[in-house]
Amino acid sequence: MIYLVLLTISIILTIIYAAMWHKHFNLYLTLIFSFIPFAELGYYFVANSTNKEEALTVLSFPFIFSGLLQMFITLTVFSLCKIDLKKTYKIIMFAVVIIVSSFTFNIKNTTNFYKGCEFKIVNGYGTLVSKDYGPLHTVFYVMIISFMVLGIGALIFGYIKKKDVSHSIIALLFLPELVSVVAYFGGKLLPGKTDLTPISYIFAQIVYLIIVYRLNLYNVDDTIIDSLVESGETGFISIDFNRRYLGSNETAKNLFPELVGYPLDKSIEKNEHLKETLGRWLRQFQNNRTGWNVTYEYEDKSYSVSVNYLYIGNRKWGYRFIFNDNTEDRNYIKLVDKYNSELETEVQKKTQSIVEMHDKMILSLAMMVESRDNSTGGHIMRTSEVVRILIEEMTRENELHLKAKFCKDVIKAAPMHDLGKVAVDDAILRKPGRFTDEEYEKMKKHAEEGAKVIHKILDGTDDLEFHIIAENVAHYHHERMDGSGYPDGLKGEEIPLEARIMAIADVYDALVSKRVYKEKFSFEDADRIMMESMGKHFDKNLEKYYVAARPRFEEYYRSLDKETENEGSLSGKRSSQS
Repeated sequence: MIYLVLLTISIILTIIYAAMWHKHFNLYLTLIFSFIPFAELGYYFVANSTNKEEALTVLSFPFIFSGLLQMFITLTVFSLCKIDLKKTYKIIMFAVVIIVSSFTFNIKNTTNFYKGCEFKIVNGYGTLVSKDYGPLHTVFYVMIISFMVLGIGALIFGYIKKKDVSHSIIALLFLPELVSVVAYFGGKLLPGKTDLTPISYIFAQIVYLIIVYRLNLYNVDDTIIDSLVESGETGFISIDFNRRYLGSNETAKNLFPELVGYPLDKSIEKNEHLKETLGRWLRQFQNNRTGWNVTYEYEDKSYSVSVNYLYIGNRKWGYRFIFNDNTEDRNYIKLVDKYNSELETEVQKKTQSIVEMHDKMILSLAMMVESRDNSTGGHIMRTSEVVRILIEEMTRENELHLKAKFCKDVIKAAPMHDLGKVAVDDAILRKPGRFTDEEYEKMKKHAEEGAKVIHKILDGTDDLEFHIIAENVAHYHHERMDGSGYPDGLKGEEIPLEARIMAIADVYDALVSKRVYKEKFSFEDADRIMMESMGKHFDKNLEKYYVAARPRFEEYYRSLDKETENEGSLSGKRSSQS
């Protein structure tokens, strides 16, 4: 049963390797994964033999594949340690394996491998015991030991001399070599001289899968588009999630001389320049969590640096930096920018003049409309100031995350909130007293009419955001949070925020100002009414901003009263002098 389990595990590990396979994978690693299941199959056949002749017949499988596998393991070590082994030596190695292994095809009829042996069933498995080894068996062991020595020697050489080879990979490569030695010779010391070779193969496959995983990271050529690899103007650097250096091309090394000879797996944080550049860019990318780029100036050239995730297949394995030479573009852009800057300055001057003229015209129109209303003298200017103070309190901590432009647009739109009164009949608008129900219904239409007027005035403007805000302020500033307002009976957050802000300013001014049909309320009475209306008429979420702004409201209105008193006093003096 154990040999069947080992065979099954071997096949599964080979399938996993096949799923990870890439055209640039090491050939000898691929051969190792291809041959191990056959070697395991040979041990399975031997274990299930029923007699000596049958066992000797199938024993050639383990011998042949053991020799080939040990050769492939050695060649893998040379390859991954980047030690160039001449083709002639490879041919000699292969020839020796084939010649020695070929004698195993007829083990049962010759004495080259076994001069004599017995067959027994031990713990349910067939096994050969009391072996009397022949000369070729010794030759076979010498061959295996030679491959092991060559492999270990290559690992030591790579560890000492090869800085561009990961030391963690060398350490991993050493494990199968060590386990092979233990398996081949350690089993001889166990009771019954148990053969541990099949288990060592499984261990080797697991280690090689780990190596393949790491090689996927180190092999930068496979993780970056081939055209970038071949381009002399494009550089790239790869690091893993622990900020350990994985590799780079020559262009990147020219930009960062520190990378020449920089050990693989070493953190970029260990070098001050790499930490300041690559490390800082990586932190900025991690904060954004999206594709990110910056310009890197080196000598007389400019490079566009993009930072993003390093993908292998569909999975993220680290980070990549790509450097594209944009020196010509930079010089061209500088030239264009200089021209555009000069042109933009002139355009801004003209545009600002037009905008100011446009704003003054709208304000003048609003004041002209207000002049028709006996009850609201100075209302638009006062409410505009109240809106400005309220928004300043809202943006002090900015818990609502209001954009600066939104705040500016609401303040700018405040004087336009009653433009719809231009469509109200003078007899109603200038009535010196309270409205009848019928008159009030007509008066209420000013909100909807105001939105229409503003839409026509601002139609075609480039500033669509302001256009929408101004319409909303005029249209919905009489809506109430409980849905009892007009013209559409909106409730809660259905009412645009700009209209909810305007509503507070509009009502507060109406309360603390004198109208033809009422005297002004005291600040205390006005505040009581405002607070009682929070959550019903006004947005409860704006209550704390209203409370914070209230002292400034009162200070502002007291200053207006003082100005009025001074003007009255001055007027009285002039009258007496005349």
